[in-house]
Amino acid sequence: MALRQTALVRDRLLAAHPDLAAIGAVEIVTIRTTGDRVQDRRLAEIGGKGLFTKEIEEALFAGRIDLAVHSLKDVETWLPDGLAIACVLPRDDPRDAFLSMRAPSLAALPRGASIGTASLRRQAQLLRRRPDLRVVPIRGNADTRLKKLQSGETDAIVLALCGLERLGIAERATEILSREVMLPAVGQGVLAIECRAADDGLRRLLEPLHDAGTAACIMAERAMLAALDGSCRTPIAGLAELDGEQLVLEGLLLKPDGSAEVRGRRAGGIGNAERLGTELGGELRRRASPGFGLD
Repeated sequence: MALRQTALVRDRLLAAHPDLAAIGAVEIVTIRTTGDRVQDRRLAEIGGKGLFTKEIEEALFAGRIDLAVHSLKDVETWLPDGLAIACVLPRDDPRDAFLSMRAPSLAALPRGASIGTASLRRQAQLLRRRPDLRVVPIRGNADTRLKKLQSGETDAIVLALCGLERLGIAERATEILSREVMLPAVGQGVLAIECRAADDGLRRLLEPLHDAGTAACIMAERAMLAALDGSCRTPIAGLAELDGEQLVLEGLLLKPDGSAEVRGRRAGGIGNAERLGTELGGELRRRASPGFGLD
């Protein structure tokens, strides 16, 4: 998946700057992160989603690479000093997909069926809607998870729809979950390009790839996340969308077992994206009782 996403960014960069293609100036460097290597435990147990970016950011600081391509949902809320998200591509479909060989939909799964996910956000929302289900921790790339589904290790799995689309296997989705059923992770569906903050030349190269509307949406979502200051043990979901010149942000905070939730919404001008996110995060935090993981 990471290689596919990096190749996508490379191709768009070369299309925007044909002169780079002529001199072979764009090289893909593969870096295997701790998050890739450790597959037998939840991220919350081994250090959080930063384990997908730590080694890559070290390579940026060392000058071994100049750009890093990330799924934004895997990027920590606060970046190390000296690094910046210089560009975000237009957002792909942020929804989650339900995949099963036993049922045509989440609602149709038999009582007590197993469903695989390593995401606390997905776990909490699944149990909120279907407390009878048995959530099975499952990590690995999409192929690994699909093989576990096919082998019968679990009755169903939930994956990001955009990931299936980028791999060209979106038809494998049994049901696309609405945001009312499964609100996405903050930044889901967005590819972000990180670079050294002071590298103005690279920033200029990236300008043709940057999508301002997506940038406003993820600014609101990440501001909400920052205001909540939640850990990787806190199920948080959020999605901002544009409606003309208005930005509409929905946020959700849950208990890991799905027994309670706090949901909120803010709308305002695109120029107020960060403020909207900060306000909504503050509201959700104030309304949350003990047990939401914000203590």
